[in-house]
This record gives sequence, C-alpha cells and structure tokens, in this order.
Amino acid sequence: MEPAVKDIMTTHVVSVTKDASFRTMAAALRDHRVSAFPVLDDDGKVIGVVSEADMLAKAALDSEPQGMPGMITGILRRREQEKARGTTAGDLMTSPPITISPDDTLERAARLMYTRKVKRLPVVDEGGHLVGIIGRADLLASFDRSDEDIRREILDQVIRHDLHTDPAVFTIEVKNGIVTLEGAAETKEFGHEIVQQVRHVQGVVAVRDRLTYPRPAETSDARFDVLARFPVD
Repeated sequence: MEPAVKDIMTTHVVSVTKDASFRTMAAALRDHRVSAFPVLDDDGKVIGVVSEADMLAKAALDSEPQGMPGMITGILRRREQEKARGTTAGDLMTSPPITISPDDTLERAARLMYTRKVKRLPVVDEGGHLVGIIGRADLLASFDRSDEDIRREILDQVIRHDLHTDPAVFTIEVKNGIVTLEGAAETKEFGHEIVQQVRHVQGVVAVRDRLTYPRPAETSDARFDVLARFPVD
C-alpha cells in the first residue's frame, strides 16, 4: 500500500496564534528546536506560517533604524521590509499557507516542497484545522527501510494481494532501495501496472523494468485474420 502523509507526519506540532509576540516566538524556537510555526486563528485553522527567515528579516531590519544600506536594501523587496516591521505572528507570517491533506501521497508532499521551495508543510483536515506537520527530514526518512522489508512487501502485498498473481512468476531483487523486476508479464498493460505499483512502495528509490512482454502480432498474422473475416472472391 502506498504510504500517505498521515503515516509519517508529526502530530505534536508547536504552533502559535496570530497574536503571538516576536519574543514569544523567538523563545519557542530555542526551547522546541523548530524552524517554523503554523499560525492559527481563533478557530484553530491554519492561516499562515512564520519561519526563522521571516524572523531573521525583522531582526536585521530592526538593527538598522534608518533602513539597511547598500546591496541588502536592494535584495529585500518593499513588501518584505514592511512585513519585517511587524511585531506579531500575524504580521510576520507568510499567508496563505501551503498545506497538505493527511491522505495525500508522499510523492505529492515532496513535489509541493520542491516546487514551492518550502521545508515543511502543515497538515490540515477538510476544515482547515491543524492535525500535523511534515518536513523534508520526514520524507527522506521514509526511504530508510531495509532491502528485505521492501522485497517482502512487493511480493506479499503488491504481487500476491493487490495483483492476485503468483510471486514465483517473477524474480525480484532489491539493492539500496533500487528494485529490479524480471519475469514474463502476461500483457504489456499488466507489466506496466506492476512497475507502477512497485514504484509507490515505501522506501523504493527506483525501479528497473527487466520484464519480458508479449510480442505484437506479426504483420502476416494480422493480414491473415483480415482475410479470414473478409474473404476475397
């Protein structure tokens, strides 16, 4: 079974309300050793995220009351400078937040982190309430499975249970998370289904498709079939 976000997310999340002060957040960063906080409204819904980068921008700006001179001023956008002058989580947060559902796949979580360039994702239920958080380290840890565990799941869960096929038909080798599949697939579609299912097993880094597929019907056979159905006088 393909692992979901809920299988590896952290459920004990350090969060703050939108009214939390800069000092409160700085202390929480130190005490809980986290790098960002989901920001919640009065109903417990996630409305933003405050990261170390957001707080660092404020600290840097505050150190120069007249504004930072030189190149740094050019790097920071005006909107970021204005946000850095805030004093609460609601002022400093990035909003709207990039969130994910507990039932989403780890593949989607990884894609979101990569494309949106974020290090963690608050996990929310259908109502937008915080239920967990998932970070890059959580995703990478999902690959920390032994080759034997991966092979056993492929044989027992994917091939025997999900695809209702005799595992003895295939030879499966797993080395460093890389799966090599060998054997004869009944059809091209069935072979591709096996590869796709194996690709989503937790811990699989890559799949090498060494399956043999039925050859397409020869041209002469196809022509014979046409002639048989439409005889020529």
